[in-house]
Amino acid sequence: MSAALTVQWASLTHSGSRKERNDDSLITFASSPKGAETLPAHGTRSLENDDLVFAVSDGMGGGNAGDLASSLLLTRMAETIPETFKIAAAGFFPDRLEYLRKAIQSVHEQINQAANNDETRGMSATLALTWFTPENLYLANVGDTRIYLSRAGKLSQLSVDHTAAWSSWKRGVIGEIEFRNHPRRSALYEVIGGGHAQVCPHFAAVPFEPGDCLLICSDGLIDGLWERHIADAMASGRPVWEIVEILAKRAIDNSGIDDTTLIVVRVA
Repeated sequence: MSAALTVQWASLTHSGSRKERNDDSLITFASSPKGAETLPAHGTRSLENDDLVFAVSDGMGGGNAGDLASSLLLTRMAETIPETFKIAAAGFFPDRLEYLRKAIQSVHEQINQAANNDETRGMSATLALTWFTPENLYLANVGDTRIYLSRAGKLSQLSVDHTAAWSSWKRGVIGEIEFRNHPRRSALYEVIGGGHAQVCPHFAAVPFEPGDCLLICSDGLIDGLWERHIADAMASGRPVWEIVEILAKRAIDNSGIDDTTLIVVRVA
């Protein structure tokens, strides 16, 4: 993969209509030997000298626990991912997926340790993370925060919803309508935190191509959109900031109850 490729992105987060506080968090940063450089809400960056990371987290729990869990998770990712450059500089080839696994388990334990009072007890968070290197795209997800890829007009979900209802939908046992109305659609069996001893994320390494367009989003966006709406917008060829606005407006107009967060990324 050419190191001269560039990545364009745009992001947005919106608080749900029934909530005073936004429990979603998002982060966009460039990772290099100098550490993590926080990026603006939209922009363009070359992969020649930096890795680029885009992530969304949906926090859960009473009080301010959801907001705390999601922000703590993404802050920890920004601290740990640049360490792979130090490993490479020492002459070792870092296994990025194994590194992600250890980093997520570490922050999983930190969130559990922080849940030590009535306001934070049981707090947890989902995660959808994409990590662009010059050679490959690495991704990790926990819960029902999603990652989609649009390539040559075809939409595919790269992440896995950690719910039994989603598994039934993808196996063809139920359709999209039945899934969206399933009473246990949001019953997650994997979260970061939540008092569980271990967390088992979904990982993947995906070669990317010029023209690829990715969507990283919380379930609040999905609540107001059908799969065909996402597919049409992502394949439209519009600038990434326009795709973000189109998807967010439609989702909020159709639902808007939950927090809505999304990042759209295109390999230029």
